[in-house]
Amino acid sequence: MLSVVYEDDWIFVVDKPAGLLSVPGRGIDAADSVATRLQLRNAAADPAHRLDLDTSGLLIVARDPATLRELQRQFARQEVRKRYVAIVAGEVAGDRGCIELALRPDRHERPRQVHDPVHGKPARTTWEVIERAAGRTRVALYPHTGRTHQLRVHAAHPAGLGAPICGDRLYGTGGERLLLHAQQISFRHPASGRVIELTSSVPF
Repeated sequence: MLSVVYEDDWIFVVDKPAGLLSVPGRGIDAADSVATRLQLRNAAADPAHRLDLDTSGLLIVARDPATLRELQRQFARQEVRKRYVAIVAGEVAGDRGCIELALRPDRHERPRQVHDPVHGKPARTTWEVIERAAGRTRVALYPHTGRTHQLRVHAAHPAGLGAPICGDRLYGTGGERLLLHAQQISFRHPASGRVIELTSSVPF
């Protein structure tokens, strides 16, 4: 079952669990996803953005193509506000800051992303420390762009936080679930224009 935290005639907003795809992958073993589950209720359901398989939290799903286009326009213009919470391995220096590291796919090891100041696409994240404990740091992350694995690379890279997100199998050491959760999202309703702000409980 999916946890639907908001629903009307135009959109669903779901609280995606870690381990579930946003959209179907390749092959029969990767068919289960938020999109395919919601399409049983609404054939045109299509997520307006993506969360990684291992990331949990709030995901907006359009119920028709016109709504999808409007939501994607808001994302493209960076009008959607998002807050993630993560626990990273290590004690982060400083209390807040901004990371700007351009990213591109690693041609030799997909789906990994790498920092490339020449050929990468701009990626910007602001951050603030919530608490430090037991050699780990809980941080709030605010992505201003939506590059693949942006928060994971910006956390792990020495020019970013220099501390990979705990449980990150690609950029850290794995061993537990990825401690990254899309906690808050704010956007304009594609039909009414009113601001929708939603919050999800952090499960770690």
